[in-house]
Amino acid sequence: MATTLTINGEQKSFEAPPEMPLLWVLRDILGMTGTKFGCGIAQCGACTVHVDGKAVRSCVLPVGALRDRAITTIEAVDQSPAGARVQKAWLDLEVVQCGYCQSGQIMSAAALLATTPNPDDADIDAAMAGNICRCGTYVRIREAIKQAASKRQS
Repeated sequence: MATTLTINGEQKSFEAPPEMPLLWVLRDILGMTGTKFGCGIAQCGACTVHVDGKAVRSCVLPVGALRDRAITTIEAVDQSPAGARVQKAWLDLEVVQCGYCQSGQIMSAAALLATTPNPDDADIDAAMAGNICRCGTYVRIREAIKQAASKRQS
């Protein structure tokens, strides 16, 4: 089925069944490999993208449910002020170890800061719940979120 979605501010047209998860459209059809496959059941967070600014798991989200919705992937998260600050903080604090989960972590953190500019630890815990890092970089992730929040633009 021919489908057109707005991804990273651009119209993208492709052929896919409406029940196909967004993750596979992004990776296999559109060649956008920044969003990762982790578990396939929306439990690990590696596949996190933004839909209308909200962090969602793309591995279980059918493309047929996304018409007229704005999708942002890790490839364009830096186009928002919160996303740019999060990416800079990730680099400044050398958050990444193996890096596999980090695109999902960054997407969740950017969505948090876009809605909660001064998150406390409970806000961070709630927003980042379900984003698993097998390398255990959680302390650096929390510090990067706090750094990105402290550098918000007025």
